[in-house]
Amino acid sequence: MLYDFRSFINPGYYAFGKGSFNHLNELIDRKKSDAQSWSVFMIDDYFKGKELERRLPKSESDLVIWIETTNEPITSLVNRYRDEIIEFNPTLPSVIVGIGGGTTMDYAKATGLMVTNPGDSADYQGLDLIKNEGVYTICIPTVSGTGAEVSMTAVLSGPERKLGIKCDYTIPNEVVFDPELLSTVPAEQRFFTGMDCYIHNVESTTGTWINSLGSAFAEKSSELCLEVFLNTNTPRIESDEKMMVASLLGGNSVTYAQVGVCHALSYGLSHVLGVHHGVGNCVVFNQLEEYYPEGYKQFKLMQEKQQVELPTGLVAGCTEEQLNQMVETSWALEHMWNNAFGADWQNHISKEKIKELLLKM
Repeated sequence: MLYDFRSFINPGYYAFGKGSFNHLNELIDRKKSDAQSWSVFMIDDYFKGKELERRLPKSESDLVIWIETTNEPITSLVNRYRDEIIEFNPTLPSVIVGIGGGTTMDYAKATGLMVTNPGDSADYQGLDLIKNEGVYTICIPTVSGTGAEVSMTAVLSGPERKLGIKCDYTIPNEVVFDPELLSTVPAEQRFFTGMDCYIHNVESTTGTWINSLGSAFAEKSSELCLEVFLNTNTPRIESDEKMMVASLLGGNSVTYAQVGVCHALSYGLSHVLGVHHGVGNCVVFNQLEEYYPEGYKQFKLMQEKQQVELPTGLVAGCTEEQLNQMVETSWALEHMWNNAFGADWQNHISKEKIKELLLKM
């Protein structure tokens, strides 16, 4: 059952299908109030100088911010992007458009909130701490799996912890799903982000907070993940369409339920070592057969079919201080442990067990 009552919302608008990106100018113009209205484009810097940049419906009054995605999103960069927008034009933009994977979309979501909320973005890491609605945000995924395009969380690492800005205002106002934008995603990255989606589903359906609605989202999402990663003869564009739907449904499943053991441990890896979210989830899930036996079995089948090697020895060179920091980061995510084991979760997991699992990675 749900931990607490909540009336959930989803993005207000969806556009889905090949060629949807071609209509971005119409969506932006719909939000402009006058000739002085302007937009911000936050884009994965992979696309700098490529065709997608040339297709942007950008005017001279608009701002483009290129997002470097080697590292996971951090609060200090959210603050910097907010300041850059305010310095560029003191009037609020009509729209912020986030184009990229989970990192870019989380930056767009968080920055859109910080333009209208004072202070440091680290002060808003947590649930329902944002007080003012942000700038109208359109998210356009160019890789699928994280669910960031429909999630009420913008996951950020701050000075003290890795924890999302989570509230109704964080959900994008609009999402454009164009499978043609996924055509350049390398096979390995496609697997890691796809498995992030699959692991969301496993953790939500086996958790204590699950209900029939969350289950329905997760079960269909998992079915699509298996189709994508086990049926290698399916045309790429068809698989990418399915993966976009799987990501959307998986993101909604987590909204109506919660993640669990894998994400709690992965947050620790990411916060201390900077391991990318999808990669970290796969590395962690590879050690969790005792908690998710059926999900683990399917995960290994997909890994074998896709011929993807998982990184090993990530914590081999860690100091005791780093290990302890990972443990504390993971341990602090009470809501994830609560979903995994129930209100008495401390009877099912210990800091010693967390460290034991981390040392296998």
